[in-house]
Amino acid sequence: MALMRILLGLGVVLLAAGCGGRPREPAPAVPAEVAYRRAMQQYRRGDCKHAREGLGQVAAWLSPRDTLVAWALYYQAECDFAGGLYLEASRQFRRVADEHAASRVAPDALLRAGDAQAELWKHPELDPEYGQAAMTTYRELVARFPESPAAARARIKLAALTDKFAEKEYRNGLFYLRLKAYDSAILYFRSVVADYPQSRVAPLALLKLVQVYGVLGYQDERRETCDHLRRYYPQAAGLAAACPPADQASSR
Repeated sequence: MALMRILLGLGVVLLAAGCGGRPREPAPAVPAEVAYRRAMQQYRRGDCKHAREGLGQVAAWLSPRDTLVAWALYYQAECDFAGGLYLEASRQFRRVADEHAASRVAPDALLRAGDAQAELWKHPELDPEYGQAAMTTYRELVARFPESPAAARARIKLAALTDKFAEKEYRNGLFYLRLKAYDSAILYFRSVVADYPQSRVAPLALLKLVQVYGVLGYQDERRETCDHLRRYYPQAAGLAAACPPADQASSR
């Protein structure tokens, strides 16, 4: 009989485990809203360690459809960002934007996902993979939420990233110019002007083209480039020295 009771007890335990699936999160000791406010107080004090734990519990206690979950996940990602965990932060922000697209925090989550990706590409000479990812994320934000304040900020960040990409091309041109590999230098300088005409280095690339064409004796190309500079970048520093007025008169 004792053996039978043991077997029956084991059966009840196994049945409960089979019916219940994975263990549930323990019931919260306080309402989720109270736990969220407490975690946010910790976050604002800079105590991201405890804030992250509290926000994680809030997200686990509530239904995934609860609006508070999106905010809890968002500020968890902000804690990752603050700790320099940019890759983890970008993934978490992306999760918020995708799984909680109707939430008010979705546009900001996309913006911060782009910010985290941009942080992974701080120097133009590095592999631009994360910079390109940031550009894609900012453009997605502008397309999905064009009237949001986050989209307005993304447009400014897009312009800054565009300058970095232009600078990368310009530096490549300078590298080949130092090697006197003029054909390669010309290709990179032309790329700057064609792909990033609004960037701060576009007139610098044109001035370098004037210099290279002069070295190679390509007088027609040199005059055309000077004309382009005068028309679109008349305030460019060094324009008068690189393209004297006499050149302009002789081209007429």
